[in-house]
Amino acid sequence: MTQRVFSGAGQSKNLLYLASANGRLRNTDQASLRVGFVLLEHFSLAAFTASLDTLVTANLISPAAYAIRSYGLAPGQVISDLGILLQPDAPLMPGMHDEVDLLIICGGFRTPLRPSLLLSRILADCARRGIALGGLWNGAWFLGQAGLLDGYRCAVHPENRASLAELSPQITVTPASQVIDRDRATAASPNGGFGMMMEMIRQQRGETLANGVEHILAFEGLRFKRTGGQATGKLSQPLRNIIDLMESNLEEPLSLDQLAEFVGRSRRQIDRLFQDQLGTSPHRYYMELRVTEARRLLQHSTLSIMDVAIACGFVSVSHFSKCYSGYFGHSPSRETRLAD
Repeated sequence: MTQRVFSGAGQSKNLLYLASANGRLRNTDQASLRVGFVLLEHFSLAAFTASLDTLVTANLISPAAYAIRSYGLAPGQVISDLGILLQPDAPLMPGMHDEVDLLIICGGFRTPLRPSLLLSRILADCARRGIALGGLWNGAWFLGQAGLLDGYRCAVHPENRASLAELSPQITVTPASQVIDRDRATAASPNGGFGMMMEMIRQQRGETLANGVEHILAFEGLRFKRTGGQATGKLSQPLRNIIDLMESNLEEPLSLDQLAEFVGRSRRQIDRLFQDQLGTSPHRYYMELRVTEARRLLQHSTLSIMDVAIACGFVSVSHFSKCYSGYFGHSPSRETRLAD
């Protein structure tokens, strides 16, 4: 049987499970990107974990895409803003520049804005060696205090914008939640940290991996994002309406004529919407929605294969098995049943 290939939208939803890559994106032609997080006293646990989760999820899809390491300013545990103690992998030491390609300073609402001679020296050493630097919450303040944000745009928590701007008139402090300016990446909040890391994954590893991570983490904005061969952007409202109808009618799929009638468009107009904005046909997109939902039900419910087939609009188990095997490379009976 010829292996079917998901369109852009379908591929990113199923990237982790596609048998054509043995469940993974191959990473043999790229070395791991080494990311270090410096955890300061009372660092924002939410900002740290939001950023960390994106990289860990990327590694689920593309093993060893990122090598992650955490540091403290001194040996021992570091207290977070929630009072939870974390043990960094290592204390920050001179010479650690050989261990990272990106070093991110993790601050928090109650992190004291006190200069650290050790931190400033290590940051300056990293900058001289071309290592990218970043900051979470008020982590940008420590980059600015070390003189490493002059000529850069940056993001910092609103409480700290004034104090960061006072460090140097050459620092452009923005109200943005996250900013990546050349080799400086800064975020002002947990959501900003997520957005910052997602953009870095997109720049470093490509759109396919970034979309796969966003789907696993249920990123809300991705549902109506262009994922075909066209430029990245938002889908038009008419196409959104059609997709809503498709997603609401998986058990009894609507015909193209019915979709056209419901949204007040001709079949030809609908076909053009899908081709122009998603790079695929309405029929293929609908099939991929149904196969994706079937994969989710098989993995995360106790429904029988017949019940899954019916729930996803397949006329018979044999037809369902043929379609499922075509996309995933194995039959529904061989799917991992996580709910059993």
